[in-house]
Amino acid sequence: MRKVFGYVRVSTEQQANEGISLDAQKGKVASWCELNGHVLCGLFVDAGLSGKRADNRPELQKALDAVTRCGGILLVYSLSRLARSTKDTLQISERLEKADADLVSLSEKIDTTSAAGKMVFRMLAVLAEFERDLISERTVAALQHKKRQGGRMGQLPFGFTVGADGDKLVSAELEQKVIQQIHRLRKDGHTLQAIARQLVAERVPNKAGRIRWNTTQIHRLLQRSSPPTRT
Repeated sequence: MRKVFGYVRVSTEQQANEGISLDAQKGKVASWCELNGHVLCGLFVDAGLSGKRADNRPELQKALDAVTRCGGILLVYSLSRLARSTKDTLQISERLEKADADLVSLSEKIDTTSAAGKMVFRMLAVLAEFERDLISERTVAALQHKKRQGGRMGQLPFGFTVGADGDKLVSAELEQKVIQQIHRLRKDGHTLQAIARQLVAERVPNKAGRIRWNTTQIHRLLQRSSPPTRT
């Protein structure tokens, strides 16, 4: 007979009052074991903890350790008690599968000890992967469109500001003058460190508005900008 370990969780007192209290979950877990001829070898409880991240719940990690050590069954009242995201649910499922352990979720009637239960989880995995691919495709398409339109991509670079349309970049005159000064100093033989010190001495603000410059900032500006042309 395989060992069964239960896991129950509530995150707030409000949840406990809405019919999914710890006692209610414990009762469902115990009833399933009795009906199916299993002995409950351990019950792990996370009280007052959010389900947002599985790795932040110590009792869940203990339950997973216990189940995977013996290739047993992890029994939960519902998948929402186990994890709040599909990603966490699938990671837990994969960990159990690698250890020849199984998962039973009473509310959804998922039981990976059966072929049908395993199929449900594989379908979830496929759907989750499909959703991730769609998000990735939409993100890439949106960024490419924005780039073609000359839209702002990420953090504002030094020397530019957002135009009147709230999207396209336009030159920031004062910052462009600083860039020209940096190029001139470099051409005159100043080291990156010397240029940074001079900007600080002259109280020139960086993009964040701070009087703070370092060699990395100077190097990046020199790399991505062109030296001033003679007129």
